[in-house]
Amino acid sequence: MRYLTAGESHGPQLTAIIEGLPAQLTITAEMINKDLKRRQGGHGRGRRMQIETDTVDITSGVRHGKTLGSPVALVVTNDDWKHWTHVMGIEPLEEGLNPEDVKRQITRPRPGHADLVGGMKYGHTDLRNVLERSSARETTVRVAVGAVAKQLLSELGISIVSHVTEIGGIKADTSKSADLTVEQIREIIIEDPVYCVDQEASKLMVQAIDEAKENGDSIGGVVEVIVEGMPAGIGSYVHYDRKLDAKLAMAVMSINAFKGVEVGMGFEMARKPGSQVHDEIEWNQEQGYIRTTNRLGGLEGGMSTGMPIVIRGVMKPIPTLYKPLQSVDISTKEPFKASIERSDSCAVPAASVVAEHVVAWEIAKAILDKFHSDQMPQLLESINQHRAYTKEF
Repeated sequence: MRYLTAGESHGPQLTAIIEGLPAQLTITAEMINKDLKRRQGGHGRGRRMQIETDTVDITSGVRHGKTLGSPVALVVTNDDWKHWTHVMGIEPLEEGLNPEDVKRQITRPRPGHADLVGGMKYGHTDLRNVLERSSARETTVRVAVGAVAKQLLSELGISIVSHVTEIGGIKADTSKSADLTVEQIREIIIEDPVYCVDQEASKLMVQAIDEAKENGDSIGGVVEVIVEGMPAGIGSYVHYDRKLDAKLAMAVMSINAFKGVEVGMGFEMARKPGSQVHDEIEWNQEQGYIRTTNRLGGLEGGMSTGMPIVIRGVMKPIPTLYKPLQSVDISTKEPFKASIERSDSCAVPAASVVAEHVVAWEIAKAILDKFHSDQMPQLLESINQHRAYTKEF
């Protein structure tokens, strides 16, 4: 299973094509739109979220609410396109019009963005050609793709949720979510302005976001994704590129502005002895093999253990600031303050939704790599047989 996305931030639309989905999977636009709405939420979002109301059109691969086994195409229209048709037009410029006369050209790269290096790589002297694709707007359609993956997982008894554990140095009390199920966490965060389980920390996070906005600054944070119901033995220890934890780390690091990933206890393991890191194994008639703790985050040797998968990512503060940093104009080589594009003071809550969906995709892909997956009934039968086998192993 694989997918490709296409589209620019202020272009006419964002598009994804998914290949390799099993036939007979239930998919509707309504299912996907719920998650697109969550991505647009969260305290700290900028004016773009007031302009766009993201909804998806499914244009192929689905008939009467069920996948056909053929490629599925998803389209999210950019409502703001009508204001950018001249700037971002597809057709060649009118005869006699100088490219330098097109409005909103950018020659001042923003520190922390792809602007300068992307211009160097592709030879763009107008850096808008870089930022239009490197923009986090592209994650809209990745959430749509992940929503399809989540639907597949739900039909296999696998559930997933994300939540915010830190913003601007304010840390949530993780003990408040340690014993909660995925569904219980979802019920709490859906009503929270920053998608945080700890209500006291949430209030402080909101204050920190407001202060950053008043100062023309931005702040980052940490998000956590939890996957429940995962069968044991998904992934592999045999080759580096088949390890599930490596694929999940890649997926999280691929999100715009993410700069670190950890699984389970993560970097805290460096400060603990082995006896306080590894998870002891037990077996009982009802559950089969279980770990008495889950410090390794449901992954050992590049494979799922059957325990909940727990992975976190750190998002740096958004580099587009309303008190811009020093930069250099690439056309004159003169120092300038970096260009300002419409932006958020904090997008950590939205980024948690993106993280949830890129993880869902990798989990779904790993399952389809292992089991017969032309049709959903066959896939469900195969995975249930595997669960019974690993329980009695």
